[in-house]
Amino acid sequence: MFEHFENPRELLEYRLGAAVSMERDSLSMLGDLEEAAQSEDVKQMYRHHADETRQQSQNLDRIFEELQISAADQPSPTTKGIAREGSSLIRKSEPALLDMVTLSAALETEHAEIAAYQSMICTADALGLSNVVQLLTENLEQEEHTSKELYDKLRTLSAA
Repeated sequence: MFEHFENPRELLEYRLGAAVSMERDSLSMLGDLEEAAQSEDVKQMYRHHADETRQQSQNLDRIFEELQISAADQPSPTTKGIAREGSSLIRKSEPALLDMVTLSAALETEHAEIAAYQSMICTADALGLSNVVQLLTENLEQEEHTSKELYDKLRTLSAA
């Protein structure tokens, strides 16, 4: 659909489509991370984040409705790459390291998602799309909160 962007709105629409893929990739990855994690509290973190990811996807659906456009699914090579790297590290790691490995992979994904939401918020704000900004900000705040939780848990495990 988009081979060349002529204005910020087209760029935003493309990035929104990539965000749909990003959240879908993340949801799939969270299932894999939960399965690989060893401790129940880490598994629970992934289940909770999966629930948040579903809500974030719903927010994206609401944005497409608000903009009166169809949800054009665009690729998200960043999250696919992080998922591949995480899977590789899981296969190469001893069980005692799996919580650290899965937390690291999840944290990398959160940072990519944070950057994506921040850039979309800037564009939506510049276009005066206040309802879109609000929904994207909700997603961003969840991503930032999850990032902090993952980082804190990873630090605790690394120090042990």
